Amino acid sequence: MKSFFEKYGLYLAWLVALTATLGSLYFSEIREFVPCELCWIQRIFMYPLTILLGIAVFTDDRAVRKYVLPLTIIGGIVSLYHYLVQKVPGFAEIQPCAQGVPCSGQYINWFGFVTIPFLALTAFTLITILMWNVKKR
Repeated sequence: MKSFFEKYGLYLAWLVALTATLGSLYFSEIREFVPCELCWIQRIFMYPLTILLGIAVFTDDRAVRKYVLPLTIIGGIVSLYHYLVQKVPGFAEIQPCAQGVPCSGQYINWFGFVTIPFLALTAFTLITILMWNVKKR
């Protein structure tokens, strides 16, 4: 099983980043959900991953992990914080969002816990785990 992720982890990480990017564009451009400030910050960390990992897949550059991991870890921390703002009442009071759409708003709430920041956190976590298993040849 480990050799599967060592072999295909880079490709799978790119698919996760691509899916997350297209999903965020779907929510904002098709469903017309206006992103809050924390959503924009998460996008700042996710969108470059699609390009970096896409180039790495086509060139088989496994050294890209040293550029990808900082983006996924920081993006994951922002996503976790955003999720806590949405789900834990005490966090909503210390949010940085002052104008526009409130960061505590929930456009979706599938199964009572799956929100857009949760989806982003899942993507960042999956990419981190996959990249951790990608080894240099």
